[in-house]
Amino acid sequence: MIANTATYGEVWQDCLAQIKQQTSEEEFARWFAPIVPVSYDGKTLRLRLPSEDCVFHIERNYIPSLRPIIYQHFGNNTSLRYSVPSPEQIAREQQAQEGSTETIGKVINQRDTANIKNPFVIPGIRKLEIPSQLNPNYTFENFVEGDCNRLVRSVGMAVSIEPGKTAYNPLYIFGDSGLGKTHLAQAIGMEIKQRHPELQVLYVSMNKFQAQYTTAVLNKEPNDFINFYQMVDVLIIDDIQELSGNKSSTQNAFFNIFNHLHLTGKQLILTSDKRPSELSDINDRLLTRFKWGLAAELTQPDYETKVKIIRNKAAKLQTELPDEVVFYFAENINANIREIEGALSALVANAAFLNRKITITLAKEILKTYVKIVPKEISIESIRKTVCEHLGVDESILDSPKRTREIAQARQITMYLCKQHTKAPLSAIGMAIGGKNHATVLHACKAVTNLMETDKQFLRMVEEIDRKVQAK
Repeated sequence: MIANTATYGEVWQDCLAQIKQQTSEEEFARWFAPIVPVSYDGKTLRLRLPSEDCVFHIERNYIPSLRPIIYQHFGNNTSLRYSVPSPEQIAREQQAQEGSTETIGKVINQRDTANIKNPFVIPGIRKLEIPSQLNPNYTFENFVEGDCNRLVRSVGMAVSIEPGKTAYNPLYIFGDSGLGKTHLAQAIGMEIKQRHPELQVLYVSMNKFQAQYTTAVLNKEPNDFINFYQMVDVLIIDDIQELSGNKSSTQNAFFNIFNHLHLTGKQLILTSDKRPSELSDINDRLLTRFKWGLAAELTQPDYETKVKIIRNKAAKLQTELPDEVVFYFAENINANIREIEGALSALVANAAFLNRKITITLAKEILKTYVKIVPKEISIESIRKTVCEHLGVDESILDSPKRTREIAQARQITMYLCKQHTKAPLSAIGMAIGGKNHATVLHACKAVTNLMETDKQFLRMVEEIDRKVQAK
């Protein structure tokens, strides 16, 4: 809690020191370093942030970890308020701070590269600091590795260690939508920035690149645009397939940028939802260059990888999922990682806002909205095996003439579940379980139903076996 001898500004610096320990250097520099404490009246701490986007990002991503730090240093009853300066105020402050270097400052602080000037014509600038446009949340640490992406991830790490010096230049990452191409490409960029802070890394989508070039042409500055991109040490272009069908001038501009960077040993990383050979309406000379390095594919995650992804995403949402929910999601979500994220967010929201417990029943309700659940074929053989495993009896006993209570109950439960989950006729079920006839199966089903209605313990046991049958 704030001491009487300390100012709120000093206490805020203590908060920043603690925040810095819990975030990466990139996160801290981007989101927390610009924050300025404005006032503290003993109850409300008012902080000034550079933009509404910054406020939204911190509220969405950091409040759970920020709030305890605020409480620790300012008191448990402290409320947090934000202020964002107006554009006029920002302009006045920049003018006061920059003086005669205003033009240079605008270039250095430029966030949108659409109208950026050619830095070589500005006297005194030797090194231009280019905002990377990378998302600090996309890192190798939170990229879940599996058989579906192990090669691409390993190559990406090799590129991060020696950008522009490996055989993987360009690195062309392709795969269906939602498999993690953007995450991996940006993770490579983040790793390069950490290992080689002197390098200029820039991430941009092809759509944005096209819009920037169009603006540059309208402003009669296409050469400045090309010169700017040729200064970059690591260029990451997302969705390169969007270059298809574009004007030849745009493709020529990208060709000149690509050629210069590659010839000067700079690293290029491209992502696409198509193989290089499947791209159409792109100049042959560009397509040839896309194949110079390595084209690596991201495929659909396998079951084990999906389990790891689901648990990883749940941990980010600060939610603990029952194993049966994790396994159910992994078995039934086959499209991409975005579906997993959407389904998990919906599950957590339903549990939090409707005060519902996260169960397999709720998971099934939620998943119906996101994917079409195709009922799995459940065989008589799998039911036999599951029942015997749960009851701890030898499966061969089901076919024996023995009629002890334990064995009779195992047969009856097996027959009941076979009738519930298979389309086999009663005679076929009976033949598969001890060579019984259809009348015996009918009797078994009725006996199990009656016992479930009168014996709660028996009911719970059958429901548990039923869940295991459906999970396999």
